[in-house]
Amino acid sequence: MRASFLYTLSFKGLVIFLGITLCYVLGEGGDLGLATPKQKALEGTKPNTTIRHAVKSIQSEDGDIIDCIDIYKQPAMDHPALKNHIIQMKPSYSPNKEEIPTSEQSNSRTLTTQLWQKSGKCPKGTIPVRRTQNKLKLNMKKAPLTLHQKNHSKAILLTEGYNYAGVKGDIKVWNPYVESDDEYSTARVSLRSGPWYDFESVEAGWAVNPSVYGDRKTRLFVYWTADGAKKTGCFDLTCPGFVQTSHEIALGAAIYPISVVRGLPYQITMFIFMDPETANLWVQYGEKINIGYWPRHLFATLSHGAECAEWGGDVYSSRVGQSPHTRTAMGNGNFPDWIDQNSGYVKRMRILDISYNLKFPEWVYPYFDEYWCYQTDYVSDYIEDPEFYFGGPGRNPMCP
Repeated sequence: MRASFLYTLSFKGLVIFLGITLCYVLGEGGDLGLATPKQKALEGTKPNTTIRHAVKSIQSEDGDIIDCIDIYKQPAMDHPALKNHIIQMKPSYSPNKEEIPTSEQSNSRTLTTQLWQKSGKCPKGTIPVRRTQNKLKLNMKKAPLTLHQKNHSKAILLTEGYNYAGVKGDIKVWNPYVESDDEYSTARVSLRSGPWYDFESVEAGWAVNPSVYGDRKTRLFVYWTADGAKKTGCFDLTCPGFVQTSHEIALGAAIYPISVVRGLPYQITMFIFMDPETANLWVQYGEKINIGYWPRHLFATLSHGAECAEWGGDVYSSRVGQSPHTRTAMGNGNFPDWIDQNSGYVKRMRILDISYNLKFPEWVYPYFDEYWCYQTDYVSDYIEDPEFYFGGPGRNPMCP
């Protein structure tokens, strides 16, 4: 009996190892050969100032200024590949809102909004763009987001082995401590394809990122890269690429309210999915607001479906894997806590398969870079829907 059990574990370990190798350590044989000369020209550039295109400006009580920009004059239109791009105003795929289990309705469905919305609204035909303050120096540094990547520490749940058209999850919102201005902490859902040295990736969730936003507030973000962040990619609208269509949500704006210990569990629902007709990659917020999309022309492989889907947290710091380690926290700084839910978590995790069935994946695998700094806990027994808990304080006695 024991020998049979050990054999089963060994076989499962081999399957997991091969899966992770395929997804993250794919070598030259993993290049699908779909890159075109047009793809080589898809290098993000800094957008022109948006102030001159503002139809209306809104002063938020948190200090942000939101400019309502004509939708056809947004930063994405400065991208050379999108010169004659026709904006897709809404996706052709309309996902059905899921029924929420009764046990979840009372304690886990408190959703957040954005603070600037208290001060006004942008009219239809415009998009809200957070103004970059003059006192801030926007950091356009390319920061690769990948496993085994220098300066990154992840604690995630991942799945691979199929062709994925979407990824979705309910992400608890916290405001983790970020030690240095050039560090950040995120919680997000992600799709990615390609070899580790030249991958394509899209992400959506929340972030505390002083180098991009100039403060330590928790903010809604999207991120993309088409070449492992060597020449392309950025957060939000800080470079041409992401095409926004919603006049309700401002990328990079502060999220409100934030979860606190022994308080209500505020969360955001993020859904990235591929349009079945245009192959554009859409981002949906709160199961009803389609924020916008990454045009398929930005990618060589991801627009044909993703190889991997991820849920969880990521910390970026030059002191990851070193001593002294960074004190930048993941989640809320606590290790996974599924009993009191006093940590980072993602619930209602879903993938959209290539037949457009929204479901829990066939198999998942938790992964962490630094066990004593940031940990994971995948809970699937005796509950209606599997849950993923993650987080940690960074530097501590076990992670010096």
